[in-house]
Amino acid sequence: MIYSQLGKKPAGKRLQRIHNSPNFRDGAFQNISDTPQLAEGYSFGKVMFDFLFRKPKGIKPPQPIPFIKTNLKELSLETDLLVWFGHSSYYVQFSGKRFLIDPVFSSSASPIPQTNKPFNGSNHYSVEDLPEIDYLLISHDHYDHLDYKTIQKLKPKVKQIITGLGVGSHFEAWGFASESIVELDWNETIELDNDITLNTTSARHFSGRGFKRNNTLWLSFILQTENYNLFLGGDSGYDTHFKEIGQKFGPFDLAILENGQYNLAWHYIHMLPEEVLQAAQDLRAKNLFPVHSAKFALALHAWDEPLKKITEHNKTKQIPLLTPQIGEIVYLSHDQQEFSQWWKEIQ
Repeated sequence: MIYSQLGKKPAGKRLQRIHNSPNFRDGAFQNISDTPQLAEGYSFGKVMFDFLFRKPKGIKPPQPIPFIKTNLKELSLETDLLVWFGHSSYYVQFSGKRFLIDPVFSSSASPIPQTNKPFNGSNHYSVEDLPEIDYLLISHDHYDHLDYKTIQKLKPKVKQIITGLGVGSHFEAWGFASESIVELDWNETIELDNDITLNTTSARHFSGRGFKRNNTLWLSFILQTENYNLFLGGDSGYDTHFKEIGQKFGPFDLAILENGQYNLAWHYIHMLPEEVLQAAQDLRAKNLFPVHSAKFALALHAWDEPLKKITEHNKTKQIPLLTPQIGEIVYLSHDQQEFSQWWKEIQ
């Protein structure tokens, strides 16, 4: 089981296409800016020691995460909406099509059983709760975004997979037909059904499910119709690419950005809350939905710190924040929809 979860490294024609990418150099995919795994003054040994032996209080919630159990199969396709499942997993109905992004519904965000377990209350949705999915979008192949057990159960429900270069090798190893997989480089555009345009854009991160890093591509997505413009961020550190994307494709009706599982030691590859707000401004986002929190403890901050900090910093930025509970419907057409600060209720 552990071996199967690793997936398969790219080979053959897939590998040749990777080698032809302008973003692949010196045997690996490269970020636009130099991106060390750790910031200056930190070492892997110290980071690992702190994670194993210096975990702070509050890294996990003392009570179950509140959630709403929405019947996804009964939602009218005429309504454009979003439902979050915690961390970076969410479902989008958009122009009559169903999208699923980075789903993780299993009991571990890791190939090793009983590690990186979800918080109590955060994992009450399953593949069985989902309707048929038109497009499965995978931002990159890390275990908290591409989950083997979830993907296996999704196989009969997913019509098409869209992901970065090389990631399709995992799906083929897991039994998916090659014709159902679309692999894209940064800065590519494809036309989907119902006049939906999908653009791929860059991110500042890394990839890999084994010892080999950066042999598959990480990316962000833009979904556009005449009525909406959505930015789906994926994991990323802060950099100039947000402003470039905002100038080229913005303004966005909604930006979904990763806000959580950060640390000063690795802020080049995961944004701090104040950087998330700056990225939203750079993107010219009308609304911001911060994700990548409330399900897994993958960093050394308190479980609710990402939401606390971004709401505090936002007092000066004043960007409309979407902070739904897990399972709560977010209506894309309702600019004034209000959400509670539900994390304050967990003491």
